[in-house]
Amino acid sequence: MDTLTFTPGLAFLSSNSPAVPWTAVFEDEGPAGYFYACDRSHERHEDAILDSMLIYNKSALKEPGREYLAAVQWSPDGQQCVLYIDGSAQALIDFAAKMSFCRSDFPNFVEAQGDTWRKSSHAWDPAALERFETAVYAVDADA
Repeated sequence: MDTLTFTPGLAFLSSNSPAVPWTAVFEDEGPAGYFYACDRSHERHEDAILDSMLIYNKSALKEPGREYLAAVQWSPDGQQCVLYIDGSAQALIDFAAKMSFCRSDFPNFVEAQGDTWRKSSHAWDPAALERFETAVYAVDADA
């Protein structure tokens, strides 16, 4: 698990999957925090971003000046990851299914011809999180 202690307004946490070429990035450059699904096999940064999700708007946080803990946990097969903020799941990326989920369900776009990643909805899916955490904790229990 990769972690970062941060104050909203300035954060960057990049976490590589054990399954190449997937990477997840949590980034906050001021007004908002985003979580990105990335394919690091692309040479250009713009081409590497497969999907993006709004995690928070700094102005909407109850305590924007305090420190938070961001953590990215990968599934055992490296095909999924979850972003936790202070231990609470905020987003889930499923590289195999080519879809992402976040509590804000934002942004959503009309899918264009040729899109391979679902971007029309980022609606939170508690069942997807439960499957993810069951798989992670089942492996931890076996260790």
